[in-house]
Amino acid sequence: MTEAARPTDAAPGAETARYDDPGAPWNRCTEDAPAVWNTDVIREFRANGGRVGGAYADATLLLLTTTGAKTGKRHVVPLAALYRGETLYISSLVDDGYPSWYHNVRADPAVIVELGDHVHHATARVLTGAVYDEFAAWVLANNPMLADFQATTERPIPLVVLTLAGSR
Repeated sequence: MTEAARPTDAAPGAETARYDDPGAPWNRCTEDAPAVWNTDVIREFRANGGRVGGAYADATLLLLTTTGAKTGKRHVVPLAALYRGETLYISSLVDDGYPSWYHNVRADPAVIVELGDHVHHATARVLTGAVYDEFAAWVLANNPMLADFQATTERPIPLVVLTLAGSR
């Protein structure tokens, strides 16, 4: 990927300055709405070669397919595609615990990543220990949305590096 084409480390929704902004799309959802919202985003992503509209029109999203840690079923979730140089990583803003996709990749790191109109088999590496500490320091210095969220919780933000194997 060329430097000019590289997405920024900004979180989805360029107009959203804080994760707890009431206007942020994830804060406009009712309790049962995230699953419906995810289904709509996934459908739009796949129909438009990875592009979506609305609050995420300027964001670079990916679709992450994991295998359920408890169910063994496949699950797809849209996430922001974040980069540190050439390193693709993902994280999440979840107030009440770690997201399901995080538990799933801890149990089975073999994932599928859809970026634009390319589908990649990939390996998800959950960062821990000193590697996590160094990477998290960089993320918190360079991603204001994740830094803002981290300031509200004692729980370390999830950081997962994705290594793409190829595309189909």
